[in-house]
Amino acid sequence: MSRSDRAPRQRSRQAALQTLYARDFTDPQQVGGEIGIEELFERVAQNFDLPVGARDFALKLASGTASELSTIDDLLAANAINWKISRMAAVDRNVLRLGIYELTRTDTPVSVILDEAIQLARRFGGESSPGFVNGVLDAVAKQVREQTEQDLEPDEENSCESDRGVV
Repeated sequence: MSRSDRAPRQRSRQAALQTLYARDFTDPQQVGGEIGIEELFERVAQNFDLPVGARDFALKLASGTASELSTIDDLLAANAINWKISRMAAVDRNVLRLGIYELTRTDTPVSVILDEAIQLARRFGGESSPGFVNGVLDAVAKQVREQTEQDLEPDEENSCESDRGVV
């Protein structure tokens, strides 16, 4: 994928990140479920020049991350050793949430997800953000990969029967 092909997706991730960031600072009574995140996205997206496909991708990332927040935060907490989610910098927390959503719910290659998350952390986070984001997302990626491999392994009992030619 060329640099110019990646640009709309980079802007999509930026718009999704800024939507999630804004969500952190919005009264929960005002942002309830999908409709709330969509309204928030529309406000943020006005600041971006996104082609239709990139806009759809950004909305999918923002709304998907928001709707899966409990599951995402469980994975985040399990892999951010010695860190409480509430104590993380808001940018780091939301870059990680976005990355975890992509790792678990899209077919985007892991290397692309990690690279894009590190770039977001570098651009919008603090000095230590890129390393922190890289470390946590790498741990999540390994956990997700191990879980996927376990899910794909055949059940030992069934594989033994098939090896013996049981009819």
